[in-house]
Amino acid sequence: MLSSFHWPVRVYWEDTDAGGVVYHASYLRFLERARTEWLRGLGVDQLAFKEATGLAFMVHRMEIDFLKAALLDDELTVSVAVKERRSASILFAQTISRADGAVLIQAQVRAACVDLKRMQPARIPQDITGRIDHVPA
Repeated sequence: MLSSFHWPVRVYWEDTDAGGVVYHASYLRFLERARTEWLRGLGVDQLAFKEATGLAFMVHRMEIDFLKAALLDDELTVSVAVKERRSASILFAQTISRADGAVLIQAQVRAACVDLKRMQPARIPQDITGRIDHVPA
């Protein structure tokens, strides 16, 4: 189930500290954007999904290894791969790499499908699980 999706990111001033080094919280935004674009690539518009079902995906757990720093104006690639899909959550393996191939970040992210009214885990709808399960490896 480890088919990989890639999303390009360029580092801007707003992503860095005063020294031009990417601030650690910026990496979280890069990871989130890539997962959002991965879902969009599957044909899932998160706003429409929320409005139609009352459900949303929320990060439940993250493990991140900060291996190397990204700098102002670096071109990065953020990857998204599904490691495991459960009935109410997805475990992603994600990396952030620089254009020269250096791996900067390795992360595992578990996103849970949540009923927003009850703020409780909910089963991922079958039309979405079908799309996830049929992504070519």
